[in-house]
Parts: sequence; structure tokens; C-alpha cells
Amino acid sequence: MHSTAKLRGIYTPNIVPLDGRGEIHERELRRYVDWLIAKGVHGLYPNGSTGEFTRFTADERVRIMEIICDQVQGRVPVLAGAAEANVKETLRACEKYYELGAAAVAIVAPYYYKLSPRAVYAYFKEIADNTPIDVTLYNIPMFASPIDVPTVKRLAEECPKVVGIKDSSGDIPNMIRLIQAVRPTRPDFSFLTGWDAALMPMLLVGCDGGTNASSGVVPELLVKLYDLTMAERLDEARALQYEIVTLFDAMIYTAEFPDGFRTAVRLRGFETGAGRQPLSDDQQVELAKLANKLQCLLAEHGVTDEPSCGCPAPNGSDEIAKIVEAVVAELKQRGVR
Repeated sequence: MHSTAKLRGIYTPNIVPLDGRGEIHERELRRYVDWLIAKGVHGLYPNGSTGEFTRFTADERVRIMEIICDQVQGRVPVLAGAAEANVKETLRACEKYYELGAAAVAIVAPYYYKLSPRAVYAYFKEIADNTPIDVTLYNIPMFASPIDVPTVKRLAEECPKVVGIKDSSGDIPNMIRLIQAVRPTRPDFSFLTGWDAALMPMLLVGCDGGTNASSGVVPELLVKLYDLTMAERLDEARALQYEIVTLFDAMIYTAEFPDGFRTAVRLRGFETGAGRQPLSDDQQVELAKLANKLQCLLAEHGVTDEPSCGCPAPNGSDEIAKIVEAVVAELKQRGVR
């Protein structure tokens, strides 16, 4: 689905379900895609940070995109993570995802090496001048070289293929500066926030939408927050934003990222499997405790798919025990502790 339409709304940076061998669980991934679309998300964002793109091989990243694009069948746009370790491999990913029908790609600034703004500009300029597909800049300074406001402005002015920015810093004043610098000359440019805890205020200062990990767990709530905010039903939106922050904090701060989100998706009824990052014994215990807490939070919103996924008693529940046992069993099967 190649589209020149402006990127707007809630794009889900989905996790990738894994089977007992740690391989892509295609059936569950397809089922998960259908579920997210049915819940109303405006687009999908595979091969992002939540999708653990660095923990898959280049071939696996392509396979993930093949599965998702085949399952989507043009129902929603796909913003494909195309961040590779160098320009050559990134352009190769851009070409492949263009062939598969992605609407655009999202690319982080070079990671590992911390680069100057001039080097970041040169990197994206090389890509933008040679890619067949529209590019969304992905600013995630916690993991990669930051993309500052002058660099974004320059790229927006010089490169028609650069059509937006996904910013995961959560920095509201910086987002205001970006919008001030770019929107007057590029009204078609999309501004997306990747920080769930600030979705409502980001929309209020002018963002077009978000790429929010929480939407992979409670898509109906993130879409509702977007709709309420855009409709200026601000009291309702504020109350929902507060509740989403509580859930988001539990998922992102209580476990290694993105294990909290993987655990929560499992509670929504999907066989997510254990992530590829090995876990210590105490981390497995922490995940069990997190599952208990998330079960309560999800039950409070009435979004759990099975009655047995209600808020457990203080001494735990059979559902939680089954989840923990399944994760531990998968890790042992792979020879990981």
C-alpha cells in the first residue's frame, strides 16, 4: 500500500509472538494483526523498538514484514521499521519494504556510534536521495544519536521523501519547537509521538498521532484517547490519559523493555512466547509479579478477553501460574535460564 496520505492516528509498534523454539510464530502474528485492526488502530509499525528489531536477523525482519503486509491486505497503512546498521543495508530494507507495499519506513539515526548533527544530517540525506519509499525520521535519543531541530528542518526542506518524524523522547517543548520549525513550510509533514505517557498533551500541541507500545496491549484505549482528544472532550481524555500512564509505567519500568508489553499481550489471549533476551531467575519472578499486577489493571478496564483473566486474589491465580510456567518452560527448552 503505497500512499502519499499524511500519517496520522495511532500506529501500533507490535511485538512479534515467538513459538517454543524462539522462532516467529506466524499463526499468532497473523491473528494478532487482525485483532489490532479490528480494535481500531490506524496503522501498524513492525520492526520497531517494541518489536525488538535488533534481536532478529535481517532475513527475519523481512519475513516479519512479509507476514504483516500479507495479512493486512491494505486495510491499514504499514509504517515499517527499516533501521539497519549502515546506509547500504538500510536502503536495501527500504527497497524491500517498498516492494511489499509499506506506506513509509521509520529510520533511527545511526546507533552505537554517537554522531554530530552534521553526520546525522548526512546519513539521512544519503538515504532520502536514494530511497524509493517515504521516510519518517525516528528520534530515540536513549538508544541512538539524537536528531535535533535544525537537522529535522533542513531535511524537511531539502528532501521531499522525508515526510515525518516519530519522536520517542517525551519532550513536549522540543516537539513544539519541531512543529514551529517545520510545519509552516511542510504542512504535509507528520509529527508522531512514541511516548505513551504524553500522548494527550502531544496531540494538543499539534502532533498528528502516536506510535505507542501500549496500543499493542489496549488498542481500544489508545484509539479512544486519540478520538477524545481530537474531539476536544478534554476532561474525559485527561482522565483516560492518567489511567494509561499507570498501565504504561507498569509495563515499561517493572521489567526489561519490552518484556512487560509481551507479558501484557499474553494476558489479552495471545501465545506470545518468551522474548529472545535471556532472563535470570529473579527476572522471571519479577515478570510473574508484573503479570499479576497487569491482570488487575486490565481487569479494571474490562479489556481482558477471558473471564479467568480477572483481577487475581492476593495469593495469585491459576492463570498467572500457567503464564509463568509456560515462559519458564520455553526458556528451559531453549537452554536459557
